[in-house]
Amino acid sequence: MLSVLDGFMLESAEDIALSLAEDFRHRRIEKNLTREQVAETANVAVSNVIRFEQKGLISLKNLIALAMALGYTSEIKNLFATPKYATMEELTQIRKNAGKKKAYRKP
Repeated sequence: MLSVLDGFMLESAEDIALSLAEDFRHRRIEKNLTREQVAETANVAVSNVIRFEQKGLISLKNLIALAMALGYTSEIKNLFATPKYATMEELTQIRKNAGKKKAYRKP
């Protein structure tokens, strides 16, 4: 029963970071690249690659560099490109605010 509920549980930022790190490691190994090779290509310290793969900790700048080194430039670049909504009200709000430059607090 818990496995059914897993898909409905909210993940923490740490869980997502670790999942990203695991996926990164798999893609790196699939391309037969060592940590040193990908670090050199990305111009990132090897220690940052190790910390990312083991703990899921990395700066945004280094994450982008590593993604680019593995050929995931468009995926990382387009992370927030498409609006996401869960309800029709959210979609209506998104459409209403399209083109705005600033958000305002509701009264």
